[in-house]
Amino acid sequence: MKRKLTVLATALLAAAAAVLFFTGPAYAATGLHIVGRNIVESNGSTFVMRGVNHPHAWYANRTGSFADIKAAGANTVRVVLSGGRWTTNTASDVTNVISLCKQNKMICVLENHDTTGYGEDGAAYTLDQAVNYWIGLKSVLVGQEDYVVINIGNEPIGNTNPGQWTAATVAAIQKMRTNGFEHLLMVDAPNWGQDWTYVMRDNGQTILDADTKKNTVLSIHMYAVFNTSSSIVNYLDTFQSKGWPLVIGEFGWQFASGEVDDATILSEAQKRNLGWLGWSWSGNTDPILDMTTNFDATQLTTWGQRIVNGAYGLKATAKQATIFGSTPTSSPTHPTDSPSPTPSTTTPPPPTGACTATYAVVGQWGGGFQADVKVTAGSSAIKGWTVSWTYGNGQTVSQAWNATVTSSGSSVTARNVSYNGSLAAGASAQFGFLGAWNGTNSTPTLTCSAS
Repeated sequence: MKRKLTVLATALLAAAAAVLFFTGPAYAATGLHIVGRNIVESNGSTFVMRGVNHPHAWYANRTGSFADIKAAGANTVRVVLSGGRWTTNTASDVTNVISLCKQNKMICVLENHDTTGYGEDGAAYTLDQAVNYWIGLKSVLVGQEDYVVINIGNEPIGNTNPGQWTAATVAAIQKMRTNGFEHLLMVDAPNWGQDWTYVMRDNGQTILDADTKKNTVLSIHMYAVFNTSSSIVNYLDTFQSKGWPLVIGEFGWQFASGEVDDATILSEAQKRNLGWLGWSWSGNTDPILDMTTNFDATQLTTWGQRIVNGAYGLKATAKQATIFGSTPTSSPTHPTDSPSPTPSTTTPPPPTGACTATYAVVGQWGGGFQADVKVTAGSSAIKGWTVSWTYGNGQTVSQAWNATVTSSGSSVTARNVSYNGSLAAGASAQFGFLGAWNGTNSTPTLTCSAS
């Protein structure tokens, strides 16, 4: 009996010690974290992302979009940031972005876009460089774990040697944790986010195991690779069967035959309790993926209507994070858009039937740049437009979209293509191009003529 009592006492002491020293699951003490396949708030409530992407890095003046996105029903906004490839979103700017997310009661997914297409795109940054960017912002990110998800790098590997993704992603997660970040981390797939070589699908457990906090969610981007219901269902089935946390961090829509089966994406996400973030609110060089026309929330495009008002869209399925309360208690904050830092030139106000054109450099790197031109009809409708300009510093155009662009020496002429020449009074079209520069990439003066 004495021996049995001794054993019993030892067992009781061990049990008491287990209660006293139990540390719980290996995730941040506060903030968004992973439990099984789900994202969970610090109070234990499951949170399912429903939102859109906003291209803040290129349109930093469009701060009013945060309120518009909230008003559209979103509970999350994925915010494009850059650490130098296009611009540099500073600590003060990121602080303001987080504040806008919180004011409008949305979870903020911050993503570094510099890594897009690394290995295939020579201008892309490495994931390690992306982590250095986050380390530089640590002072404004720590303490925001309830509100902020860090998407380490957007589409971090292209189609060249996608197998390098696994080791690079493991190293990036470990470097984030070594440097004291406890946030929920999001990692994008290779193959420009679409994982068509299945590197993420086949190595997901390695990525999740690399996180000492067990607080990482995998992210798939669904575009033309996912153009059938079966391709979507089969991919999602694999992750569900393995019990891995997953979000659909970007996706488009079936605007043409053979494009994305967005209806299946939305219905399957709803059935599986998966988060999704549509691309994007506005500002694409090819506006087919814009949800609004020129960031105007009152002008939803076909894509915008599907995302906002569709059967499985934002209005029907998004639930606000409980940290903000169960429902909005007041109208979202809608600050006045701040002045745009992007240099531009505009032709004089047009007469009836004429047009204006605005030129903006949206990205610049050593020897190269990307520019957008916006054409706006005057007080009457037009059937076609031509924009011309002369470069003064040796710039050249190498590739264009949404316009036919020709050059003769320093003179450049851009003409509408078949689908964007006819514009109603006051309506706009946009085209873009890649170019080269040497010395000073100054902004030219544009002329616009209409037919």
